[in-house]
Amino acid sequence: MSSTSVKTRIVPATRDDIPLIRQFILELAEYERARPGEAPVTEKDIADTLFGERPAAEVLIAYLGDEPAGFALFFHNYSTWLGKSGIYLEDLFVKPAFRKNGVGFALLRELARIAVDRKCGRLDWAVLNWNELAISFYKQIGARHMDEWSIFRLSGDALARVAGEAK
Repeated sequence: MSSTSVKTRIVPATRDDIPLIRQFILELAEYERARPGEAPVTEKDIADTLFGERPAAEVLIAYLGDEPAGFALFFHNYSTWLGKSGIYLEDLFVKPAFRKNGVGFALLRELARIAVDRKCGRLDWAVLNWNELAISFYKQIGARHMDEWSIFRLSGDALARVAGEAK
């Protein structure tokens, strides 16, 4: 599909998109070489956390023509140094058949517009070290690699242990 013949359209996700969001998440997990079972997310999880009483994040869906081509899931964070909210891009995924058509850039552009409209100080995200294609793209658009930072995570038993609830 050529980007010169079909326009990318970005829309906020709705409850009707829950199955599509889950499908994108599972395809992203596969792309990121997740082990089976590492992404146990259900449609109910998505409904509760993204469209419930207190939505934890927002989702944008990209369409190339009428075909769902990709998504971006993001939420607000806060910079103490800037004294402003920011946006953290948790996931950006474009289906392989739609890559090289500007879909990823269209999603990032819309996120940047949202950040500017909401007076955010920055837009942050993480990328897997082996994803050289994405890293190269991000550098081309002016994103700065934050090589002085390392990401840490507590989950599962370690999270419970630190919370004092270890079994």
